[in-house]
Amino acid sequence: MTLMIFFVMFIMECATGKLCPLRASIDVLEGEYFFLCYLESRHEHFQEEAYIINWYKESAGKQQLVKETHRIVSQMNFLEFWPAELSDSGNYSVIHSNGKQNLTIQKWALNVLERNKSSCFNENHLTTEIKSAGTGHSLKCSDLSIYENESITWYKDCKNYEHETERELNFRTLTVQHSGIYTCKILISHEGRIYHSTNTIKLVVEEDAPEAVTLEIVGHHEEIETEIGKEEILNCTGFLGYYMQEDVSLYWLINQTFPEQCTGIPENEPSICEEEFKKLQLGNKFYVTRLLRIKKVRDEDMHHNFTCMLQADESTQIKIVKLKKGKTQDLPVHIFTTGMVLALLFPFVVVAVVFLFVMFRVDFVLFYRDTCRRDDTAGDGKEYDAFVSYLKDCASPIEDEREFALKILPMILEENFGYKLCIFERDVFPGGAFVDDIHSFIDKSRRLIIILSQNYISDRAIYELESGLHKALVERKTKIILIEYMPVSDYNFLPESLSLLPSKKVVKWKKDKSLPVNSRFWKNLRYLMPAKPIKIKTKGHCNNLVLGSEAAQPQTEGCDFNTVV
Repeated sequence: MTLMIFFVMFIMECATGKLCPLRASIDVLEGEYFFLCYLESRHEHFQEEAYIINWYKESAGKQQLVKETHRIVSQMNFLEFWPAELSDSGNYSVIHSNGKQNLTIQKWALNVLERNKSSCFNENHLTTEIKSAGTGHSLKCSDLSIYENESITWYKDCKNYEHETERELNFRTLTVQHSGIYTCKILISHEGRIYHSTNTIKLVVEEDAPEAVTLEIVGHHEEIETEIGKEEILNCTGFLGYYMQEDVSLYWLINQTFPEQCTGIPENEPSICEEEFKKLQLGNKFYVTRLLRIKKVRDEDMHHNFTCMLQADESTQIKIVKLKKGKTQDLPVHIFTTGMVLALLFPFVVVAVVFLFVMFRVDFVLFYRDTCRRDDTAGDGKEYDAFVSYLKDCASPIEDEREFALKILPMILEENFGYKLCIFERDVFPGGAFVDDIHSFIDKSRRLIIILSQNYISDRAIYELESGLHKALVERKTKIILIEYMPVSDYNFLPESLSLLPSKKVVKWKKDKSLPVNSRFWKNLRYLMPAKPIKIKTKGHCNNLVLGSEAAQPQTEGCDFNTVV
């Protein structure tokens, strides 16, 4: 309702001959009389007992108060130029102040064009009207004066036209010969001097001109659903017809107040700002457009009227845009369905991942060790990676168990994976304090590998085995790895303490199937061995040690030991 009252008052003031240039960008020729003015109704509801109106011009990015001179005069709601000069170009604003707050009533961008000394008009300062031959038409001289009894003269192509002196130049029936550039010149007397202003129209008369259209804003009044904190960009587009009208203005009002101009610098942008005025041509149709940018919608913006105004000549069109809170929408069906499917599949995926990890746990751990080159042996004070205990029985015809301990095991672990093994029969000369030295070797080893078979246990091996078990289960210094070389159906022949070892530390040898380096046997064995970067060796074992005064061969003739530990 308030906006409609404002619009009616605007029309009434236009009817009085005091048409104020509401358009934001104005072109005027140098040396001509011109004025800026605002509608008094724009500030009536802000008036109090005491208030002042000031005019400002922007200079070097700052607002400078316009000072009155004999040439520039401030009179009520007018700022008059007697006449306009090139230096007057710039951005102008009029501000209402009541001592408590300042309110910008209106803003303009004034562009003073240089006069063409060889012509009566400037090609950049004219409007074009395209009409059909055989129709009637009137050219109107824009009223840029607030005075009476001015002298008006019409010119066609800079020549006096039939001594016409009225504000309207009427054509009963247009012909192609009427085409031309028409200029009306208004003479105004002020303080004993004569000033003038001009208005130039390019009339194009065609045999088959486009149908005349009414100036209009694209779209109707609308309400836009939005949310608090959301960015909104309001678009206003005006349709001008089939030729570009120069004297046209398109701008936004927020509750009858002009918004600030956008700076183009995001961090310095005001919460609501107006983009630059733009002209468009789509085919043979001409449009003007302007955007209003709302950085973040606030609750108070829901109660504002955002009004777009299109003005050209004596025609004005408006469009009102309002914001309202949008309804909470349900999730789209495809998103809901996708979410439900993923929710149902998630437990199965988790179970599958856990299953794969359990099944290929050894492979994952070995891959991690090789990739990260993890080393658990650094700084632990141990000298050997493993001490190997196996059956050495001269009376036994089984030689492949001894070959496994002396050849196959060191060949893979030492030469392929860089471990350091201590194998008694291979590396230590017999003789001396056997028990004490065995205890010392086990203590210096990170693992105790026992190659297990039914013939493993003998009277002489009980102490060595239980010594290793004591360190594994009580002192927790050495971990034991059992290699089931031959199938063992009953472990009752082993010490009871050995049964306390976790079953996962028993690795089963499956003859030819276990021979390849990448077989499951060697992967499981490496998994139980300490993590160590792979360093291929040609030989890795503890130093030969003479346990007695006489040198001894790796294998004794008398077979004094039933078991080599």
